[in-house]
Amino acid sequence: MAYTYDPQNIFARILRGEIPNKTVLESKHSLSFHDIHPQAPLHVLLIPKGPYVNFDHFAAEASADEIVDFHRTAAAVCALLGVTGPDGYRAITNAGAHGMQDVPHYHLHILGGRVLGRLVEPV
Repeated sequence: MAYTYDPQNIFARILRGEIPNKTVLESKHSLSFHDIHPQAPLHVLLIPKGPYVNFDHFAAEASADEIVDFHRTAAAVCALLGVTGPDGYRAITNAGAHGMQDVPHYHLHILGGRVLGRLVEPV
C-alpha cells in the first residue's frame, strides 16, 4: 500500500523543533518524549525521525539501521523508565481509523507505573 505522509503533523513539527517536547531519549533515528496527555503514571512516546505513517509502513520501508535503532531505543527508554522488572509495562501502537490512530506518524506508546487493565475485552 502506498502511504501519504503529512509533513505538518504534530510529530513532524516536533522533529523540526517547531513544537517543544520533554525529551526522554534521542538517538540518530528516533526520539522519545513524555506524552502531553498521559494515560498512566509513566507514558512516553517513541517516534522514528523518518516519515512513516504507521507500523506496517515503517516495517516495510524503513532501513535496517532505522529499525534496529528504533527497537534499541525502545529498550533503552524502558530501562530509563524503570519498567523492565517484574511489574512490566505496555507498548501500544495504533494504525488508521479502526486502530484509533490520532497522529499520522508512526509512534509507540510505552506506559507503566500501575496496573493498566485489559486493553481489549474478549469477544
